[in-house]
This record gives sequence, C-alpha cells and structure tokens, in this order.
Amino acid sequence: MECFELANGVFLPKIGFGTFQLTDAKTCEQCVGYALETGYRLIDTAASYHNEKAVGNAIRHAGIPRSELFLTTKLWIQDTGYDRTLHAFEQSLKKLGVDYLDLYLIHQPFGDVYDSWRAMERLYREGAVKAIGVSNFSSERLIDLCMNQDIKPMVNQIEIHPFFQQGDAIKVMKEHHVLPQAWGPLSEAQRDIFHHKILMKIAAKHGVSTAQVMLRWHYQRGVATIPKTAHGERMKENLDIFDFALSEKDMNAISTMDIGHSEIMDHRSPCTARQLNSIKIHA
Repeated sequence: MECFELANGVFLPKIGFGTFQLTDAKTCEQCVGYALETGYRLIDTAASYHNEKAVGNAIRHAGIPRSELFLTTKLWIQDTGYDRTLHAFEQSLKKLGVDYLDLYLIHQPFGDVYDSWRAMERLYREGAVKAIGVSNFSSERLIDLCMNQDIKPMVNQIEIHPFFQQGDAIKVMKEHHVLPQAWGPLSEAQRDIFHHKILMKIAAKHGVSTAQVMLRWHYQRGVATIPKTAHGERMKENLDIFDFALSEKDMNAISTMDIGHSEIMDHRSPCTARQLNSIKIHA
C-alpha cells in the first residue's frame, strides 16, 4: 500500500476502508475482515458509528501484526472537553482492543474543541496516539487551531468528491502541512455519479470503472481516501488504481463537475450545528 507522509513523519495509507453506517456488528466485522484480507491496512471508524468493538474483533481475528495496521477513530461532540476527551479515548481503545491509535480525530467542529485538542496533544506526547487531527473543519477553523495550539493537526478529514472538489480548502491544508483525507470520496453515489458521462468516458478510455477514476483523481490531487463498500469485488476494485494515470485533459474534464457546495451536509449551517449537537451517543 502506498502512503502519504504526515507532517510528523508518520505514514498514512493513501486508501483506507471506511466503516460509516456499518452499524450491524456482524456485517461490520465481516466487511472489515474481508477488507483486511483484500489488502487494506487503514481502517477508519468513530465512536459515533457504534462499531468500534466490531472493528476491533475483525482486526483481532485477522491476525495481522498491529504494526502493519493504521487505525483511526474519532471523538464525538458529546465527549469534547479535556477530561471527557481522555475518558472517551480510553473507552475507544477498550472497545477496539488495542493499546494505541494511529490517528485520533475531533469528529466535528463543535463543542469544546480547544480543550479537547489540548488533551489530544497530551495523548500524542505520551505516545498513546501516533498522529492527531480534525474532521469537518472549514479553512478558517483549521487555521485558527493551527495558530493557537502547540501542535498542528496532521490530518483534516472532510467531504471531497468530483461534485464538491474543495480546491481552496485543500490549498490551505497543504500550506499548513495538513493532509486532506476525503470522506464520501465517491460522493455517496449522489446525482448518479457512477454513470456521469464525463467519468464514463474517462473510464472507458483507461479500461477501468468510474469509481477507480474518482479514486485515482483524489490520489493525483494528493488526497487520501476512505471509500466504504460492503461488496468484496468493489473493495478489490477500489484498491486497484495504481497501474494507470489520468491525463491533464482527464483532470481538467473532472474539474468541470464541481458544483461548489455540499449536497450531503453543510457544516456552516445553523441547522447542521443544532442537529449534530443534539446527537448523544451514550447516556
């Protein structure tokens, strides 16, 4: 697996396996197990996905040395704050059945993120996590955190796909040595993206699928991805993007697909802030 090097020298696989919405424990365990068998080494989960235990079971049963895996989980809004973050981190470790994380992210830009970040800096310094970062942070929130904390985020996991390309946000991240990692890299199939005429034309030229075109597009932009699928053949297909390259013409054609905003979730909307803050993942 090819990797990106983070600002602190840690290597993060360029393609990982996402587990969002894999809430059924048996299904999640089977999918993660097959993903590991297929060759994925980065597994992305979150406390709010309610599947950390299933992910941990799959990892344990796979028998792959822990040093060969890259495991990410995330802190939910309800658990922000210094002491709550430390407690939530320990709970995630316990559910996953591991003694350290490779990447710990603040899941949403809401709640007491600054005290949470100070707790995560402590965990990083103590070696309990190899890298720390954020998720869904807009550029101004990311810059503010970078300029007012001792340790800068190493990753910002945000929505990126051909319909919402986030060029300005990616530029800011790279200026601050923050790796962009795309959630929803295949646009969660919205707007029938797998049959978009531009992608289909490029796919036919290279003899690949439209999903492979999109993942290769991310790769050539320097963006890590965590596609999710419950289908084994698609898991294999999503990894198989390293033996072809998109031309400048291909990249320019895909750039015309950008609509400039999200149709999945607008994190700058008051409605989104209220909705996400109302979600409680434990009593």
